[in-house]
Amino acid sequence: MPSSFKTIRARAAKRKGGERALADLLPPAPDAKALARLKDDRALAEMTKRIFSAGFVWSVIEAKWPGFEDAFHGFVPQRLLFETEEFWHALTRDQRIVRNGAKIMAVRDNAKFVTEIAAEHGSFGRFLAAWPATDQTGLLELLAKRGARLGGNTGQYLLRFIGKDGFVLSRDVIACLRDAGLDIAEQPTSKKDRRKIQDQFNAWAAESGLPVLHISRICAMSIGPNYEAEALRRMGGGEA
Repeated sequence: MPSSFKTIRARAAKRKGGERALADLLPPAPDAKALARLKDDRALAEMTKRIFSAGFVWSVIEAKWPGFEDAFHGFVPQRLLFETEEFWHALTRDQRIVRNGAKIMAVRDNAKFVTEIAAEHGSFGRFLAAWPATDQTGLLELLAKRGARLGGNTGQYLLRFIGKDGFVLSRDVIACLRDAGLDIAEQPTSKKDRRKIQDQFNAWAAESGLPVLHISRICAMSIGPNYEAEALRRMGGGEA
């Protein structure tokens, strides 16, 4: 039987200097109403930022981001879907962005994905807001299947930065789960392990009354390197 979340939270609080200090390191709780109001161009923009940040220095992408917004016409999906092959080919030589051809073409594919979901649900934000946090694994499977380059941690970070409640399976979060007694692999990529992880987060959410976002962050802060507050803030929505 895995440890109770109370034990994990107490360990994290001790490492961070007490309950109040720990609480100060947590981001605001997810706002489903705000997520439902998210415009489709901002959904596509965040997808693109997470895809280009994967395996790259995040600060470089942030610094170049105004150029990305210009190059991709503000990420308005319908406008991008009307662009010619020449437009997309020219982007591979555009110095305003990171010139990765496969990732550039993923923007076009995801513009189609966002448009299709919006047609089905009213908007991509409404679709995300309506999806239950108790089934993040199902949502991640959908992103990987219907989206482009949105599998693995990229999909998890997309949900985190876009404002959807959920966990990120970082190194420290996986270590926390395994230390708590959950029988999963060091790299839990199988459906069986992902189901165990979802069930454990659901159990801890029921126990603690916290959003999964906070549980995930507290897990990360309860084990591994004990980062200073400023270092944690620089990590933004991520976990180590």
